[in-house]
Amino acid sequence: MDFIDQIKILAAKIPKLTESIKTEEATKNALVLPLLNILGYNVFDPSEVVPEFTTDYGTKKGEKVDYAIIQDGKPIILIECKNIDADLDKEHASQLFRYFSVSEAKIGILTNGIVYRFYTDIDAPNKMDEKAFLEINLLDIKEPLVNELKRFKKESFNIDDLANVACELRYTKEIKLILANEINSPSEEFVRYFTKKVTNSPFTQNVRERFTILTRNALNQFINDRINDRLKLAMSEDSVSSNSTEIVQALNLNENKESSSPEVLNDNLEKIITTGEELEGYYIIKAILRESLDLKRVAIRDKKSYCGVLLDDNNRKPICRMYFNTRQKYLGLFAGDKDEEKVPIDDLNRIYDYADKLKNTVYNYDNGKQNVEGTN
Repeated sequence: MDFIDQIKILAAKIPKLTESIKTEEATKNALVLPLLNILGYNVFDPSEVVPEFTTDYGTKKGEKVDYAIIQDGKPIILIECKNIDADLDKEHASQLFRYFSVSEAKIGILTNGIVYRFYTDIDAPNKMDEKAFLEINLLDIKEPLVNELKRFKKESFNIDDLANVACELRYTKEIKLILANEINSPSEEFVRYFTKKVTNSPFTQNVRERFTILTRNALNQFINDRINDRLKLAMSEDSVSSNSTEIVQALNLNENKESSSPEVLNDNLEKIITTGEELEGYYIIKAILRESLDLKRVAIRDKKSYCGVLLDDNNRKPICRMYFNTRQKYLGLFAGDKDEEKVPIDDLNRIYDYADKLKNTVYNYDNGKQNVEGTN
């Protein structure tokens, strides 16, 4: 399974687990340890992941940080965990700061199981920075940041490379924050810069007030124009893709005139929200099919009454359907020329029980042994 898919599966579980997690220990077990496992560390091996890691600091003896990740017998990452409800902006990573200066670790992580903040020693050697160079929020996954998270996988962790990357990430993050603040409320220095570029008028109070408004409006218009350009491009690409799909479907109908029309696409006027459970189910299905085919061929298509998983994004090739919007969940399976078979499931992990049927459905499509019509 792809790394980002594993992260998304873990993230999809968080809303369901939130009400059950009441303590810091529960946060560790339900969220932090699974992430360490995804990163490739054996959480059951105390020579690799040490819980309650102890390092004496001056006159303070026996103080502990929640976890230390060990490499070649030395700590490389220190992790301090807070309860899932903790506001990391108000929490102080005091233990991390103390241990960082007396250990060989070069990475400190502060987390509440949802947000992970990564620290190093950019400002002063062996002294942990006050500002994180990377922040990952599992409830707001940004793929570029997840790609940075991959650097912390056991197989690819390289502290020398991370030192340079940490500087780049931290300064980029701070520049973006400055830009955001300037867009919302331009500073006098910022306004003065643009004013001098477009006029020779003295920078009087009236000019400053006028150009503060002009600068803010210009920046917002510039951003909106860039967004609109991207949207137009995306819509153009979607239109080409949609037309291509319709042509392929038309050709399929001509080849098999006895078949009924393929399933109608979603009505754009009707808002359909794909739930976290549906996404989790989708990623489980992709994990099952990973060894059978190129995962780019597996698509998700949400409907009002079910969420479908399709082969080649083709409604005539449903791999399965997820009926997760009712108290009793069902998984719709397709085999041979039979109609859809709905099987009840009480836990998403039960999808793995039908791995062979899912693989067989895909095999039959690719070998011309199955032709199931998409119906509402």
